[in-house]
Amino acid sequence: MKFSSFLKDKTLFLLAQGFIIFFLVVLLDVYHISRYAMILICMTIVITSFVALAHEYLLRSRYYNRLNKTLASMDQKQYIASLLEDPDFAEAEVLCEVLKQVTKAMNDEIASYKISQDEYQEYIETWIHEIKIPISCIDLICRNNRNDITKRISEETVRVDSYIEQALYYARSKNVAADYSIRRLSLNSLVKAAVKKHSKQLIGCGAIVKLDDLDYSVYADEKWLDFIIGQIIANSIKYKKEALTLWFFASENQENMILFIRDNGIGISEGDLGRVFEKGFTGENGRAFAKSTGIGLYLCKELCNKMYLGLEVQSSMGHGTTIKITFPKDRQSFLQ
Repeated sequence: MKFSSFLKDKTLFLLAQGFIIFFLVVLLDVYHISRYAMILICMTIVITSFVALAHEYLLRSRYYNRLNKTLASMDQKQYIASLLEDPDFAEAEVLCEVLKQVTKAMNDEIASYKISQDEYQEYIETWIHEIKIPISCIDLICRNNRNDITKRISEETVRVDSYIEQALYYARSKNVAADYSIRRLSLNSLVKAAVKKHSKQLIGCGAIVKLDDLDYSVYADEKWLDFIIGQIIANSIKYKKEALTLWFFASENQENMILFIRDNGIGISEGDLGRVFEKGFTGENGRAFAKSTGIGLYLCKELCNKMYLGLEVQSSMGHGTTIKITFPKDRQSFLQ
């Protein structure tokens, strides 16, 4: 709180004090009071007023400075009202009461919104589970009545199922704790399971899959990691250049285990490389492929962050893409 601002707020008080002093000087002169007495009376009024103003300024300044320091140290500033000290002057009492009322109204609004959001998420998750049943029935019908048309229908149901799974993980991505279990996993088994899950699409595009040096154990959530690897495989299929080659291999250093997923696809331009994990970003490749949503890699990054895994992409236009997933060796990393 600046002293100049405080004095500006006290302009009317200072003018009133000046008028009182002027009035007293005129009155005392009328009654022929000595000049020394006039000076003494005026100085008493000035000093008394100055001491009162200084005390009021220090009182307010200390309170507002503590308030600003408390606010600056808080991560969730909306809870400042609960940490306010009881003030010693009426102006701050009004401020505290207003802040408490505003905070209560805001918390009620947040609680209402959270309930609404939780209900909507529950509905989405229920709908996703329900829609999987008719999709499975369609796929079963296609398998029992094999011909060129049912084959194409079956391929499309796989794609639909993939998008539904993406929607499910997107709905859960903001609340990973509800479906989150870190345990030791075999990297080799995990990669093989993900490849098998997408075997139809890989066979359909004539892909060559190479698995090397995957005999490692890592700490992660199995379902979330399976989804991440699946999204990377799906992207490699979507952005293939000619005959797709997918190469999975791993390495380790003193602190981490790293899974590399490399393809020989069309690659990513240098200008887009720094934004591939942004929500909804599609870039040059996305504009060339109208079915791109810009959600897949965003979800992968979100889930990796919440599992304390690193996710990086290396690529250049026309020379394929390499995705790196970094796993900490120390399980304590997941308890932060």
